[in-house]
Amino acid sequence: MVSWFNLELGMIKRQIGQLPYYQFEHLAEFPQLTHAVFTREGGVSKAPFDCLNVAFSVGDQKEAVAENRRRIMDGLAISPPVYCQQTHGDGIVIADPEMCVTTPKGDVLVTDHFGLFLAIQVADCQSVMLCDPKAGIVANIHSGWRGSVRNIIGETVLRMRRLGSRPKNIIAGIGPSLGPCCAEFINYRKEFPEAIHSYQRSENHFDFWRLSFDQLTGHGVLGGHIEQSRICTCCNSLFFSYRRQKKTGRFATVIGLRKQ
Repeated sequence: MVSWFNLELGMIKRQIGQLPYYQFEHLAEFPQLTHAVFTREGGVSKAPFDCLNVAFSVGDQKEAVAENRRRIMDGLAISPPVYCQQTHGDGIVIADPEMCVTTPKGDVLVTDHFGLFLAIQVADCQSVMLCDPKAGIVANIHSGWRGSVRNIIGETVLRMRRLGSRPKNIIAGIGPSLGPCCAEFINYRKEFPEAIHSYQRSENHFDFWRLSFDQLTGHGVLGGHIEQSRICTCCNSLFFSYRRQKKTGRFATVIGLRKQ
């Protein structure tokens, strides 16, 4: 495995064969934790899903998606991760090993099972990965604008607390997603509550990166424990972007604690 710090993207880039992925520097400090932010590179899907699309729901060939998921599993040397049927809502799923062969409906996966890995599929929405290494609890959040409005991130921290986590011990990574440059919402007055309007950075554009940071700290996560990729998926063709292409794939983020 080759790894180096990518100054352009501000994350650690790793590569196994033809499969590149990125990691957050502070999450990478924990040897037992496996996490990865994949790109659209290293898969077998054809345009417009080229190449590492992990979503069965976008019109790609099922065989290609299955092969892409297998490459991720083999590249990280993990068991099949739990994927969920994402709904752009606020459903939180407490994942267990039986869900590796099912597809639960929801937008957050949380687990305290070692050896269980959680995968989220995104193409502009945020994937927010959380880990409390002391409690042995991890979460992977799919937060689009609807999830952000409902504070799905804060609700996830609360759910982790019920499992035994302490917010001050949680380490967080906010993945590539729409930046304030491209997060344009012309109907925001109808769609966003007044509290969200303070994150408006220019006409119709909003800073959801900052909102996610504030939602984490508002529920007790320390600011110094939060790392942001600050990569706009719409601006960076290394990642799938629905805003840029409409018909496109979804890239994966994966997190889990290995068995001791």
